[in-house]
Amino acid sequence: MSSYHPLAPPTREDSLVAWLRLIRSRRVGATTFFRLLGEHGSAEAALDALPEVARSAGVTEYAPCSADTARTELDRGRHLGAVPLPYGAPGYPTALMDLSDAPPFLWALGRLDLATRPMVALVGARNASSLGTRMARRLAEGLTGAGFVIVSGLARGIDRAAHLAALEGGTIAVQAGGIDTPYPAENTGLFRDIGEKGLRLSEHPPGLHPQARHFPQRNRIISGLARAVVVVEAAARSGSLITAKTALDQGREVLAVPGHPFDARAAGCNMLIRDGAVLVRGPDDVAEALSGAAAPPLPGIAETAPPPPKPRRRITEVPQTPAHAQHDRPAAADLHRQILSHLGPSPLAEDQLIRDMGLPAGRVTPELVTLELEGRIARAPGGLLSRRD
Repeated sequence: MSSYHPLAPPTREDSLVAWLRLIRSRRVGATTFFRLLGEHGSAEAALDALPEVARSAGVTEYAPCSADTARTELDRGRHLGAVPLPYGAPGYPTALMDLSDAPPFLWALGRLDLATRPMVALVGARNASSLGTRMARRLAEGLTGAGFVIVSGLARGIDRAAHLAALEGGTIAVQAGGIDTPYPAENTGLFRDIGEKGLRLSEHPPGLHPQARHFPQRNRIISGLARAVVVVEAAARSGSLITAKTALDQGREVLAVPGHPFDARAAGCNMLIRDGAVLVRGPDDVAEALSGAAAPPLPGIAETAPPPPKPRRRITEVPQTPAHAQHDRPAAADLHRQILSHLGPSPLAEDQLIRDMGLPAGRVTPELVTLELEGRIARAPGGLLSRRD
């Protein structure tokens, strides 16, 4: 694919409804949303084509999300005081716009200006130690004092400590459920406070209770917003390490607070440091690693010019008719077998898959949409693909 065009956000209410209908339609995730939009030119056209795309994928009686459902969601979110933010609209966090799987639609409640400032994510164990929560508070207080906004996931432990310490200086909570759904329940008071003094973000419909699959999706937004992800405490296998991996895939800095080798809650951080993450002893270390960020440095840290802003995400244009309509079904079925044979349960980057297959990207990528709609492949944060058996 050699030509690209910038994505224009919806400016009319009916276009916003169509945009929301598309992302809320069954089996349409972020990457598929942008691909359909790039292929068909508008959300309305993509919705018209979606049943036929599904039929070509062997999915019968497919119906996109209804206009009434989308309008009900918009009415409910606005009634809560939340702001709908389609990708690229004023107020949409520009830090997310270079992600291949950027959320096409966000609900925002609180201070939208916080998403325009440089951000650092603090993540870690839910069963955090006393030392871990003290370190999270120290980092959050020091970094907000230096002009950074603290991003976290409103979970127990490290997340809670970071949000509390950053509440006056600036904090953003990325939610795994609906914008009106506090989780866990013990954070209900903090949830309310962040809505009043900070900013809450969710890509899910209001009223949705968090499910297990929502947390990795949330984590990609946490890391995508931030210039760096600081892991304060994390076990060797934990969601915080997944966030750190996603941050690396997104080109963000990863930093970690070391811990005692006998403490299982420090194992993940020690592994990150062993593998090259910046060791963090306090806020000065974070600010030094981000000395090019557009925020005043902490005392004693030299200020450097900020980096140029990231380019806006561009959507690949697919001219002519969709590939699934250009090729006969036997040829497509053979290509599906080839794709599935290259994929397994371990996630693989899409560009690596295309290189391994030795085929043009324009031949492979439309069929990935078909396989995703069929439910035969899954996408993980960062655009990674795996086969569903």
